[in-house]
Amino acid sequence: MQWTDKLREVKIALVIAAVLIAVASLVVSHSLIVDLQQEEHHKMEVWAESMRQLINADENTDLGLSLKVLDTNHTIPVVVFDGYGNVMEWRNLKIKASNRIDSTQFVQNKGAAMKKAGRFMKLSLLQNDNVKVLKPNEFIEICYGESLMLKRLATYPFVQLGVVALFVVVAIIALLSSKRAEQNKVWVGLSRETAHQLGTPISSLMAWNTMLQETYPNDELLPEMEKDVKRLELVAERFSKIGSKPELMTTDMEGTLMSAVEYMKRRAPQGIKLHFQNECAHALANICAPLFQWVIENLCKNAIDAMPEGKGEISVRLSKGHESNLIVDVKDTGKGIGKKNFKNVFKPGFTTKKRGWGLGLSLAKRIIEEYHNGKIFVKDSEVGKGTTFRIIIASVKQQ
Repeated sequence: MQWTDKLREVKIALVIAAVLIAVASLVVSHSLIVDLQQEEHHKMEVWAESMRQLINADENTDLGLSLKVLDTNHTIPVVVFDGYGNVMEWRNLKIKASNRIDSTQFVQNKGAAMKKAGRFMKLSLLQNDNVKVLKPNEFIEICYGESLMLKRLATYPFVQLGVVALFVVVAIIALLSSKRAEQNKVWVGLSRETAHQLGTPISSLMAWNTMLQETYPNDELLPEMEKDVKRLELVAERFSKIGSKPELMTTDMEGTLMSAVEYMKRRAPQGIKLHFQNECAHALANICAPLFQWVIENLCKNAIDAMPEGKGEISVRLSKGHESNLIVDVKDTGKGIGKKNFKNVFKPGFTTKKRGWGLGLSLAKRIIEEYHNGKIFVKDSEVGKGTTFRIIIASVKQQ
């Protein structure tokens, strides 16, 4: 299993864990809210009964218990209306008004809102509770709202969901960062070790080639051997630059791209045609030529591998973009890429080949975007018809 698949599984597991925690939190919180609502309703029933006793009391009634019950409510907002809709009493309300008339209206509106929400009880003032139709002077309405504790408990699940979501995001970012750092260390170490290992045999080949040229000066194969040795030297130079910021120089893009295309032409199968199109004369850019050529060669090599039965066409086109940018399109007639994998192809370890580590395009992306401050992406692709990779890089004005 590729490490990208493992990382995807870890992210899915984190999201599932977050969802389970959120669902459990909502269930528990909802249960607590229901219990607290029922408890507050019972309290208001007792409070309402105490209010009725206070209203119906005479000079012989002991009101000690009723007054104590009425005075113990310090959390639940209450508005008491008479049968005509006039405010008789209110408790635990923060009045937002500047005068008495506005205060009364504010309390009236609050009570109406409580009644509309269904949080009220109609209380008969008659001794006989069997009367079905009460006159306005025979009943009161007690409207009550949610206590501060109940409101806090209702908002708690959303706060917890936010905390859980933040935890998941931070965990995923940390996971991606650690994995990216680990991959960078692997790439840098592997690249430098490869350059180091290539150094000795390349030096030996150069010495042997010099001796052969002195011994056989007219041999036609020795110049070709010298080109291959120089090529190996260039490859070693490219690997040695990985991990350190390369030096960018103002370079002719036409010559750089043409050199890469010509090199791939000589090594492509006979059934594959490579050609270079330049629509932007005298195009200059600040690049590291060896690394930039490696990116183009890598795209061409991938295109060659994607050709069915070793037949097809590859075009490298240089053109002018917006805001003085240069555009390099590498287009092929290969097997194409599915839209869902447009971004995945640049992830380390992702590959559709039977053989391969899936590091080529990832390294190409790093070279273009981190070293050259450019962009590389799949411009378009269709399965069975081909793919176009696009590179955008800033141009340099000619002086």
